[in-house]
Order: sequence, then C-alpha cells, then structure tokens
Amino acid sequence: MQIIFQDPYSSLNPRMKVLDIIGKPLDLHKLVKTKEERTARVEQLLELVGLEKEHAMRYPHEFSGGQRQRIGIARALAVNPKFIICDEPLSALDVSVQAQIVRLLEDLQQKLGLTYLFIAHDLSMVKHICDRVAVMNNGKIVELAESEELYSNPKHPYTQSLLAAVPIPDPAIESQKMRKENETVLKKYDFSNTALVEVSPGHYVAETVN
Repeated sequence: MQIIFQDPYSSLNPRMKVLDIIGKPLDLHKLVKTKEERTARVEQLLELVGLEKEHAMRYPHEFSGGQRQRIGIARALAVNPKFIICDEPLSALDVSVQAQIVRLLEDLQQKLGLTYLFIAHDLSMVKHICDRVAVMNNGKIVELAESEELYSNPKHPYTQSLLAAVPIPDPAIESQKMRKENETVLKKYDFSNTALVEVSPGHYVAETVN
C-alpha cells in the first residue's frame, strides 16, 4: 500500500533531487542492489508517469504543480503497490492539469492492475473515476453504493444535499433544485446513533438505531 498526497508542493523534499525522492523507497525496501539499477528504475518510473528520465537530476522547485504530482505518483509506484490511497490528489492543481492527472491514474490502473481509494470533495470527479462511492459525514459513512446507483438514486439526506449543491449548466434545472428542503431535513437528522442498512443489493444507508 502507498499514498499520493494532496499537496504536491509540500510532499516533496526541496533539498533532494528527484532521483533520491523516488529512489528512497527503493533503498528502504532494498528493491535494488546497485546504484546503476537504482537510477535505471527511477528513470523507468519517471517515463511511466509521463516525465523525462533527465528530470531525475532536478529539484522539485524546477517543476510545475502537475509535474510535481507526477513525481509523487512515481514515488508511490516505486515499491510496486497493489493498493494506493489518493488523498485529494487533484485539489491543489489547475482544472486542465486535473484532467491530465486523472487520465494518468486511469492509465496506470489499467497497466498495473491497481486499486485506488480516492478521497475527494469534487463530486463530478468522484463520479467519473470511482466504481463505488462512500459518502461520509463527521467521520462516519452515511451511504455506500455503486457510483451510478448512488448518483441516480441517493437515499440519505446528506447525500441528497451534496448532490443538490453540484452546479448544473442549465438555468432551468438549477431553478428547480430543492436545496432549502434538503438542508432542513439535514439539520433534523441525528448522525450520532446510526448503523448502515442495506436498502437494496449493494446499496447501504445509515439509519437511526433505536
């Protein structure tokens, strides 16, 4: 298991070259035997995430935010993980760069057979990249379902309020949204004493426990 951090600026040591940032996990887990093998593996990882092998000798400040996040992804891949936690890996990036990183993550998933736990607040991005979605509030899961099922048939008031807040580029649809009603229901809901109940196959919703 590895992690891709939210902030590509603070998650890379500014005093280390990319060669050593990506090479550190290789050293710690003794995955390479020689300096030449280490360098070759780092260069291979850089090319895998869409960077040049020459970038290995540069420092983090010489890269853009999107490039830094690619370095972070390469570091996560260094130990050949099967499971990667993506901790809001797009939130610090420009929208155009976000799309590039998502395509990269999807491509790597197909090539390497990876499983992601993708943490995000961007609901449209979650729908695009995730097969199964868990909605959380105050540290508790309030709804869990396949992506299409959850977005088309949200059951929990909190999920409904989140989806209602997503802007849709259609004034007619926006004017019909029932945000105030959802917010009223949400305020009355007690999150403290609940348990997940399967309301339909694979679709779980937090309900109050008596």
